[in-house]
Amino acid sequence: MTGHRADALTRVVAALGAAGVAEDRTVRCEPLAGGTYNTVFRVTLDDSRDWVVKIPPAGSAGLSYERDLLKGEIAFYTAAAGLDPAVPEVVHSEPDPEAAAGRHVIMTARPGAPWHECDAGMPDGERSRLRRRLGRLTGRLHTVTGPGYGYPAEPLGPLAATWREAFTSMTDALLADAERYGARLPRPVPEIRRVLAGASDVLDDVTRPALVHFDLWQGNLLLDGAAGERSLSGVIDGERMFWGDPVADFVSPALFGNIEDDKDFLAGYAESGGPVHFGASVRTRLALYRCYLYLIMLVEVVPREAGPQEREWSWDHVGPQLVLALTELESASHRPV
Repeated sequence: MTGHRADALTRVVAALGAAGVAEDRTVRCEPLAGGTYNTVFRVTLDDSRDWVVKIPPAGSAGLSYERDLLKGEIAFYTAAAGLDPAVPEVVHSEPDPEAAAGRHVIMTARPGAPWHECDAGMPDGERSRLRRRLGRLTGRLHTVTGPGYGYPAEPLGPLAATWREAFTSMTDALLADAERYGARLPRPVPEIRRVLAGASDVLDDVTRPALVHFDLWQGNLLLDGAAGERSLSGVIDGERMFWGDPVADFVSPALFGNIEDDKDFLAGYAESGGPVHFGASVRTRLALYRCYLYLIMLVEVVPREAGPQEREWSWDHVGPQLVLALTELESASHRPV
């Protein structure tokens, strides 16, 4: 057993102990693959309960907004409690790094496999049904209102009174990270900052801080059941959530695409979150949020020490998308009255 694995298991045992579960009650404890930030284990207890234990990495965060991400995860599941059975429930949490058991969150495990592992060959009717289901769930999340705008862990400062203030802080911090790490970007940082600032007036159209997951790509969506009859069984990894514009959650479900083309998702969303009018303001805000997500994807490969293949994939696939989003912002010359 490697030292890292042994240390992780020790931390899992400590987390379970903090939740009142003795080590001898654990029937199975296995690491889960696929995560890029936290150490994650699935634990089965002697009474058949299945839990997921998530432990953040030791040391400083990679990107500025990633400080105390665990608080965001806890905040997401707590805020979304009872909204939908696909959302895990928090069993026990400890965000304090000085606690005896260390920082951790324990949540109920959800069944199923990541959507992208099931997508190939999926019948159109099943995909349509599941996209509509995802839209309904996303709309439910957006009915929750937060105490202010920004990340709940406040890594960039206190929650803001306006969305423009919060989002500007978020993009400024990310661009500062790009400069600090020397990240490869398709346009210079000062130029990107100028383009984002030039479109920021549309952020004033956001008047309520909604619960935003911001990472609803297929890897964080679990499907369960036989082919043709699958259900959306899990929405996981809420650690990157923030309180802000619900429109921001339309980017990751259509990664590298356009949510306006996803009629099933939008139909489901209208059932629980209300219809979305894609006017000039919404489209400009979507371009801003695409820029933010694509910048994260391009910058984070440096502190994560990604290999050459992953960096080239990021440059080849994400870089052109960032250029398109920036160009869209530059061409947005006016808004409707």
